[in-house]
Amino acid sequence: MINKTKYINRGSRPTKTGFGEGVREIGRINKNVIGIGADITGSVGMNLFAEEFPERFVSLGIAEQNCVGVAAGLALAGKLPVFATYGVFSALRTTDQIRISLCYNDLHVIIGGAHAGISVGPDGATHQALEDIAVMRVMPNMTVLSPCDATQVKVAVAAAAAGAGTAAAAAAGAAVVNGPVYLRFGREAVPDFTDKDLPFEIGKAQVFHEGNDLTIIATGHMTWEALQAAYQLAEEVIGVRVVNMHTIKPIDRDIIVRSARETGLILTAEEHQVAGGLGGAVAEVVAKEYPVPMDFVGIQDSFGESGKPEDLMEKYGLTAGNIAEKARRLFLRYKD
Repeated sequence: MINKTKYINRGSRPTKTGFGEGVREIGRINKNVIGIGADITGSVGMNLFAEEFPERFVSLGIAEQNCVGVAAGLALAGKLPVFATYGVFSALRTTDQIRISLCYNDLHVIIGGAHAGISVGPDGATHQALEDIAVMRVMPNMTVLSPCDATQVKVAVAAAAAGAGTAAAAAAGAAVVNGPVYLRFGREAVPDFTDKDLPFEIGKAQVFHEGNDLTIIATGHMTWEALQAAYQLAEEVIGVRVVNMHTIKPIDRDIIVRSARETGLILTAEEHQVAGGLGGAVAEVVAKEYPVPMDFVGIQDSFGESGKPEDLMEKYGLTAGNIAEKARRLFLRYKD
């Protein structure tokens, strides 16, 4: 089956903008939302909240581990802290504090991991978060979100804020988050192609393109690239199903197993190390539930480097063309 429906880029926007808009929106709804910065505000979109609610925003300087400790204290006091900085700092520099202060106590704190992936560009390897999914998804009680565009990031922030006290959300059947949430997003402007009214539920992936020959499961910025790959392959009469895995943990096991059964082949695509990331999470499900041939698009056990975002995406094999080529090889090897 070939699906001719195409998602349209309504204009490129940085996903950090969606994060900032989302935090400002939950701040308008919930007076208990407190913003915490680490000497980086505009770069991660938190300036929108800080400008509207200066009395509820505090920058603690370049002290990310302390930010997590303060967030834990605020959560214990009944607040909903949102702490955001570059993913290499919010997820990796703070790993011990997140594990013990947030996860062990199962505290409802939203952690923004900005500048994720290699497309950060000129900032280079030290600022390109390529291991954050792997670290965050093994933390007990942690929810890990990786939305596909700016619009979906904004929606994801609202979902992450929907705690046990949100009766309306629970009544509507939405997933309720009581513990820590890591929300991953990028810096560069990328295609904004989803609608704000598109149903979004934590732990429930979305099928963006139908096909019966092969499934591409993508996350974050790579979902758009996967869609472009699917459109390319449709011209070759290869029907590709594209799944937007916006939640890495809890992962949607049902959609993975169903895709394995119905298409027989799975390719994952992520702007992250292949080891331990989306590919590893999907493979864990496939190996246990319904083994099928798989391949992986992502960073292959290396650091990034400084360069233009588009050049780095090409060099490290993360473009639609790269995805299409791997999908084509997988299909021809097992189905031709």
